[in-house]
Amino acid sequence: MPSLTLKTIHSSSGSIVFIKSCLMATKLLQITLAVASLHWSTVGAFSSVARSAWTASSSSCVTSASSSSPLFAGSFYDSPQTTNINNISNNSNNNPAVTAKTPLKKKDLRTLARFLEVECWKSPGIRNLDRALLAVSDACKQINRIVQRAQTDDLYGAALDPLTGQQVDENIQGEVQQQLDVLCNTLMLRAFCGGSNNAICAVASEEEPLPRSCADVMGYDTVHFLAEGEYVAVFDPIDGSKNIDASLPVGTVFGIYKSPEGIKRGEHGWSLDSFLQRGTKLVAAGYCLYSATTVLVLTLGSGVHGFTLDPDKQTFLQTHPNMRIPDVGSLYSFNEANSREFSEPVQQFLEKMKESGKIGGKKITSRYVGALVADVHNILVNGGIYGYPSTRDNPKGKLRLLYESAPMAMIIEQAGGAGSTGHERILDVLPSAIHERVPTFLGSVENVFELDQFHKYYGEEDEH
Repeated sequence: MPSLTLKTIHSSSGSIVFIKSCLMATKLLQITLAVASLHWSTVGAFSSVARSAWTASSSSCVTSASSSSPLFAGSFYDSPQTTNINNISNNSNNNPAVTAKTPLKKKDLRTLARFLEVECWKSPGIRNLDRALLAVSDACKQINRIVQRAQTDDLYGAALDPLTGQQVDENIQGEVQQQLDVLCNTLMLRAFCGGSNNAICAVASEEEPLPRSCADVMGYDTVHFLAEGEYVAVFDPIDGSKNIDASLPVGTVFGIYKSPEGIKRGEHGWSLDSFLQRGTKLVAAGYCLYSATTVLVLTLGSGVHGFTLDPDKQTFLQTHPNMRIPDVGSLYSFNEANSREFSEPVQQFLEKMKESGKIGGKKITSRYVGALVADVHNILVNGGIYGYPSTRDNPKGKLRLLYESAPMAMIIEQAGGAGSTGHERILDVLPSAIHERVPTFLGSVENVFELDQFHKYYGEEDEH
């Protein structure tokens, strides 16, 4: 076998010439190995010799090159565990072929469990809610997985009765219940009732006609079991479920009230008066957004905090502490396909805004996803106004006060924004029924105030 000697060639482009020399030497070794394999019976000892030569020459190339050429520094030949992120950043400016082999270090962030432990300890009025809220976060993780698997696991279509195989009845909203609606509703029911350590005594879901005691939800024989709970929970298990088919964001909304003192629970283990309270009585509210990332936004009455689900650890981490909505924003989120059906004040508001072209000195931008959680989250982060007004066909709008409007209004107000029906503060509205609807406007203070002024100027007392 011919001997191969590699020498570093010094020139104005020494590094490049050296690399070419290494590649030529490597190619010669490959050819030699191929020829030797044809004469294996007569050259039995060649394999070990050739492999030694291969290893030595390759090692020599890499070792010498890493010291003489910056192309190799912190690049292809480094082990993934020792890649220098700073070197990669610097070298990538000169050579786009340089890529990072290692994941960036994770931030040292506080977990949701630790946040709840501290916050509930600080506020004796909600001290018993940490278990319930952790259970809700677990339900959000499960709903997130269901949403991601809806296409592959055939979770679309109308829900069927497991006993009869027939399509289930329409829900209280007059809508045919979908499989996803039923699954997500069950997860939220069991989270509040089974994971709250008896803190929650009853629940009301947007998917069901009446509230239910937790004893009923958990299948216990007596309605008096778990009746000592001080709180009731309301929720919309899956908002915007029609978006899933197009891989668009959806969400879950929830709120928790404390039962008024002296309320007597009826024969079913709950009292309607425990639910028919103004939004100002909410002790906690939150939503989960299932999108590019899974985000849980929560308020306990002292600010708003955002938590992102770590996909590796399946743990919610506090990535957005003390969220604040800008005082004025350039985004507006309305379903303008229905604009001709909007009341005159809303139509005038939208027209004047588009005529001016700017809000707060910024060019206006329209964003509408069609899911309350996604649209309001965008407004919360960037500022602006979200609106679901009344229409001729729906004079009170379509959003439910208890399950959607009041919890979201609490979150927005705690972040420094405002929530209005166009005539009054959403949190001041006293519901007369658990599925009552209200026109809903949420967002930056300046934007919502401007909309309210249009309602005052153009009248429309008949909307009350």
